[in-house]
Amino acid sequence: MKCDVLIIGAGIAGCTAALKLSSDKKLKILLVTKDADVKKSSTFLAQGGIIEKGPGDTKEKLVKDIMSAGDGLCNEKAVETLASEGPRLVRDFLADEMGVEFTMQNGKCDYTKEAAHSVYRILYKNDHTGKEIEEKLILGVRGRRNIKMLSDHTLIDLVTIPHHSTDIRMIYQNKKSVGGYFLDNGKRKVRMVLAKKVILATGGIGQIYQRTTNPDVATGDGLAAASRAGVEIINAEYVQFHPTSLFHRDLDNFLISESVRGEGGILKDHRGKSFMEKYDRRGSLAPRDIVARGIFEEMTTSRRDYVYLDLASHMKAEHIKERFPLIYKTCLDLGLDITKKMIPVAPTAHYFCGGIKVDIDGRTSLENLYAAGEVSCTGVHGANRLASTSLLEGLVWGSRCATDIRAGIKNEKLVHENEIKTWVYFGKEKSDAALIRQDWNSIKSIMWNYAGIVRTEQGMERAVLDLAYLKQRIEKFYRDVELSREILELRSGVQAALVIAEAARRNKTSRGCHFVKK
Repeated sequence: MKCDVLIIGAGIAGCTAALKLSSDKKLKILLVTKDADVKKSSTFLAQGGIIEKGPGDTKEKLVKDIMSAGDGLCNEKAVETLASEGPRLVRDFLADEMGVEFTMQNGKCDYTKEAAHSVYRILYKNDHTGKEIEEKLILGVRGRRNIKMLSDHTLIDLVTIPHHSTDIRMIYQNKKSVGGYFLDNGKRKVRMVLAKKVILATGGIGQIYQRTTNPDVATGDGLAAASRAGVEIINAEYVQFHPTSLFHRDLDNFLISESVRGEGGILKDHRGKSFMEKYDRRGSLAPRDIVARGIFEEMTTSRRDYVYLDLASHMKAEHIKERFPLIYKTCLDLGLDITKKMIPVAPTAHYFCGGIKVDIDGRTSLENLYAAGEVSCTGVHGANRLASTSLLEGLVWGSRCATDIRAGIKNEKLVHENEIKTWVYFGKEKSDAALIRQDWNSIKSIMWNYAGIVRTEQGMERAVLDLAYLKQRIEKFYRDVELSREILELRSGVQAALVIAEAARRNKTSRGCHFVKK
């Protein structure tokens, strides 16, 4: 299969890139998703909102807030770009062109505020903003004739020259990306896709942890493929843990949006006493890394598995139901009426602040390969992401990737199929589901205990050693058994986990999400 631009992943970054590219009617764009449900992504699950420009807000204020939350590690040029271009894209592209409907009050857009924001600047759709955005973007993608969607296909590896070239003399050429190998999950056959340009928009790595708000597709596929291809990865130690996910035996890891605290929700201990003031003057509205560690400390001290988030004592029931309908209904279905009772919450792996290093246009260290969204690292988030910047970053860099590709793609030639090695099938055996499940349990346990919210040098050393050994076993397993989505995800998961653990071990300095206990 051939195309001009191959985009892997259909969240806000991938869809935005595809839609922006499609304005050039001559371009053939292929958008690939791992799941049969093309909407399954972290974008779809995003509750809180997306930054625009609220009353009294300025670019300078937004830049300052992002830089402050990023704990001194943000790429200022990238932050300036986000603050300059993001609000306009939200208005002109999402709202006006795509028809995204944000919550209104008295005929005007309603703005909310979340932790570490100095002003009200976040647009939202009740508590399911991502769902509204993703559905409108997918609708737009399906309406463009030069965008083809290929669902239910798992990324195996990037196709690169000279590594996959049939001509050994290509070793004298610059290394570049020319496509990808994919497994058709249903037919269990490998499909090679060749392209002039490739965009990785595969999302995050949350599934390598025991607790995560991420969807089950977030197994680090893009990060792992880039790592195997020798693409530069930075800031991988900075994994953000969301402070408040629901703690319940029947529905663990359901996100309780930060906007709940932005609207006045207060974190309390088992005695019903507010505790975050002990850790930061901003209390429950401190940056996520501080709040997550504060909750972790309270849980450790009290020897309990959760704390509470209180809305009921100071927020009217009707406002709770209207402002947070998804959270209210989900909790009520579990027998918890949040208009009367506090919500049991605990931290959970949420967002990968590091990733594939990209420049201001989304270009990676590998020629013709771009990355956008959570799989990438623009430097916007630094050591800790400011709330509601993730959707905006995906929007901005999805657009910037498209602009850069349109400007340079005329000079690119598509490689011929005869120039690239066909896929060789190795494994013949059926994979044992119990082995896959056990290996995943090992990865998740190692990362949660040794590379989680609070880390130690001894723990990080153990994580690297254990994961390196596990990776060897899984690589052999991968080559011995028939290809499947499950074995490919396991291979990606252990690779991504090892990248993160190695980065954490190298960095002895506590900063933001990477907290090393001495």
